[in-house]
Amino acid sequence: MSFNAGGTNPFDRQQKLDGVKNIIAVGAGKGGVGKSTVALNLAFALEKLGRKVGLLDADIYGPSIPKMVGLQNAQPNVNANKKIEPLIAHNLRTISIGYMVDPQSAIVWRGPMLFKAIDQFLRDVDWGDLDFLVVDLPPGTGDVQLSLVQKVLVTGAVIVSTPQDMALIDVKRCIDMFNRVKTPILGLVENMASYVCPHCSKESQLFAPGDLHKFCAEQKIPILAQVPFNPKIGAESEIGKLSGFEPFKTAADKLLKSLNQ
Repeated sequence: MSFNAGGTNPFDRQQKLDGVKNIIAVGAGKGGVGKSTVALNLAFALEKLGRKVGLLDADIYGPSIPKMVGLQNAQPNVNANKKIEPLIAHNLRTISIGYMVDPQSAIVWRGPMLFKAIDQFLRDVDWGDLDFLVVDLPPGTGDVQLSLVQKVLVTGAVIVSTPQDMALIDVKRCIDMFNRVKTPILGLVENMASYVCPHCSKESQLFAPGDLHKFCAEQKIPILAQVPFNPKIGAESEIGKLSGFEPFKTAADKLLKSLNQ
């Protein structure tokens, strides 16, 4: 498949985002693997390591970041320069379509409207000076993903997967998409890698382990962290609370080292 069927290369229009040093796309080939949780906690961990961080919720159809940061009833302002001011949560500058629409309303948009929304979130938001802009992508390999990589220079992608082969099937598609659009794969976060009982501390597998680690080794994709299932993380997400979680700190630290930052 070619991305320049019209005779011009859409990636020639890529531009740097003023004031933003790095754009990190967090993606998964499917939903339900905890991608938004990973994106938020990775951004939070980077901030705790002393970086200025923004979080762009690019999941237009299913925005979850507003609830996860406790700002589901907040709305952003427009400043004197006619730029949208991101909402601050946990020292992160955040923006989401969820701040701008009724949470009970379905967003029924087709491709051109998605492109416009992503462009506005990138160009019309006053992000200020950021070391990292973490982008929580929607599931799949569709319009939003292509719009992002066509419009701005993405430093690299972090892939999220659960251990089983059913998830790996979609991870391979996600990685193939990023390879096609020349976006480096910075690493993979294995989410829900195990479950540690809070009562007896016994560790067990939630999913049958598959070939995820073998595939990553073959493709030379570093595993940034193996995140166990932790009921505390889910409970905190429901009330907009973050307390930090060691595997995400590990992932952030490895990410910084790989980027020499």
